[in-house]
Amino acid sequence: MGTPQFAVPSLQALIAHPEIGEVVAVVTQPDAPAGRGNVLTQSPVKQLALQHNLPVLQPASLKPADEVAKLRDLRPDVIIVAAFGQILRRDVLDLPPHQCINVHASLLPRWRGASPISAAIGAGDPSTGVTIMLMALGLDSGAMLSQRALPIEPHHTTGTLTPALAQLGADLLVETLPRWLNGEITPQPQDEALVTHCRTLKKEAGRLDWSRSAADLERHIRAMSPWPAATTTWQGKNLKILRAAPALQLDRMLRPSGQVFAQGKQILVACGGGVLELLDVQLEGKKATSAGDFARGQREFIGAMLL
Repeated sequence: MGTPQFAVPSLQALIAHPEIGEVVAVVTQPDAPAGRGNVLTQSPVKQLALQHNLPVLQPASLKPADEVAKLRDLRPDVIIVAAFGQILRRDVLDLPPHQCINVHASLLPRWRGASPISAAIGAGDPSTGVTIMLMALGLDSGAMLSQRALPIEPHHTTGTLTPALAQLGADLLVETLPRWLNGEITPQPQDEALVTHCRTLKKEAGRLDWSRSAADLERHIRAMSPWPAATTTWQGKNLKILRAAPALQLDRMLRPSGQVFAQGKQILVACGGGVLELLDVQLEGKKATSAGDFARGQREFIGAMLL
């Protein structure tokens, strides 16, 4: 069970290792409108499944009894889940004798929830990783079968870290699954005292709060890339901040938070703590450009207040 690109490497790995077991079916979300033309589009997981002539199920919901019956008729030994996009109820969780296993993109119990990768970047975690876990009724609360860590580098965005974690999860899945099926793994419960949660990202999550420190804002910009994108308001229009860097050696010189100023070739914004250098920006309805080129084309940008 899976839907977005994150789940593709896990399905690819299972297909590539038939000795582990046969993929009897793929369950993914229904085709959905995408792109500027709202063209009905197959999920990345469905596209891969069809390439390998695998049966595909696309239930709008797994709550109806007839949809659960379709799964039961497949008689799965184990169900693998990676970013499926629906909550599984008890009648589905109890179907396979070897349970439902989830590929989760964090080092549980840290960052249970729907946006663990952006949460880890935004919080300044030095590392993240993947957890292969048994699924339970609680949100990402099941016992863990295996984990593997990955450092978060200063250049990482959610967009660049996600495929790395997806592949890491796929590799760990095909290492873990045979051992689990052979009874070689004792599931480890999560430490409830260490639990943190993250929510589903909404578009408003990208809004920048210039009262925060430059370091916090730079991490937030990377966490919101590519979606929903870090945004501020200038002259009543949304301005995406695509790339930035803390300029910690610069003095704010009593400028209010959110004010744009220049020093040499640097385009800077005063923050609640320190100064943020803008590197790449994109004004609503325009193409992305360097902050320097943008400031040269928009003379009134220097000295403006970003909201």
